[in-house]
Amino acid sequence: MQTLRIKPPSSGGDGRPGRDPGRDLIPLLAGAAFAVAGVGAILALVDAGSPLRGPFTLFFLLAAPATAVGAALRGLDPPARAVVSVAGAIAVDLLVAQGMLVVHRWSARGGILAVTVISCVVLLPALTRRRRRRAAGEVT
Repeated sequence: MQTLRIKPPSSGGDGRPGRDPGRDLIPLLAGAAFAVAGVGAILALVDAGSPLRGPFTLFFLLAAPATAVGAALRGLDPPARAVVSVAGAIAVDLLVAQGMLVVHRWSARGGILAVTVISCVVLLPALTRRRRRRAAGEVT
């Protein structure tokens, strides 16, 4: 009988040297968070009676503005950017709620739409800036 000697990988779980196994986890978690936030927004907009509506909508109300603010603040180190992003998300949510109450137009759908629009407006310049940098890098 012959003994097989299997050499363990030098680094990484996939057998390729130099590959970090946790690196593939970040895009997966980001995609899952995007899906949960999207489902929360849709459940709130269609006024579904699901028990997941509350937690998923709350996640959307925190994640959408936090992502937009975090993308706009690329110059900060990651822990500071996370703290400022969450604080910015809470500020956006509170300002939207206060503004809707002041003009006597409070509605859950209106709040979700207002937070979505504000998040997109904040995120848009960061995305266009990133696209310009990539285009400039490809030309040179």
